[in-house]
Amino acid sequence: MPDLSRSQLAVYGAVAVALLLVGARAIRAEGNSGPSDSSAGLRGTASGDSFNLSSTSGDIVVDVAGAVQRPGVYRLPAGARVIDALGRAGGPAAGAQLESINRAAQLTDGQQVVVPDRAPGAAAVGVGAAEAEEGPISLGGATVGQLDTIDGIGPVTAQKIVEFRDLHGGLASVEQLDDVSGIGPATMESLRARLQP
Repeated sequence: MPDLSRSQLAVYGAVAVALLLVGARAIRAEGNSGPSDSSAGLRGTASGDSFNLSSTSGDIVVDVAGAVQRPGVYRLPAGARVIDALGRAGGPAAGAQLESINRAAQLTDGQQVVVPDRAPGAAAVGVGAAEAEEGPISLGGATVGQLDTIDGIGPVTAQKIVEFRDLHGGLASVEQLDDVSGIGPATMESLRARLQP
């Protein structure tokens, strides 16, 4: 009899564990599906949060950083625009320099949207050349004026880069700029040194 009760206990334990796993999976699936809004976002920080970033059913995943209320990684529907990503991140923060980004640009999977912060006392027209030298320029939000500060880029080529970016719904890497006419190997090196995706 003791052997039978151990067997029964093992069977009951296995059934209980299986039910717990099925229940946890159902709760997780229900929590992930949420409302029928396909723009449900992911939010994480560099502290080690992890989540599944693979695109499913045509969704894209973008990183929104800089002067926004809730910087993080968000899942958006395919065809979403920069303004949609800003909305998912809670909108611009006080002092955001929105005129430096194209809010109408279409997003691509893996793109980073960086909203620059207006420096205290800075004019609304943009970042000066002295400020632009301090750090890398965001490829997703670089203005013609900012691109013009890069060695080998003039106003005409800078305009071509912005038009190319807007036409292709953003750029995921600096290497994509190799397709812009007027950009040679030396210019690509300057771009790699001064731009960040």
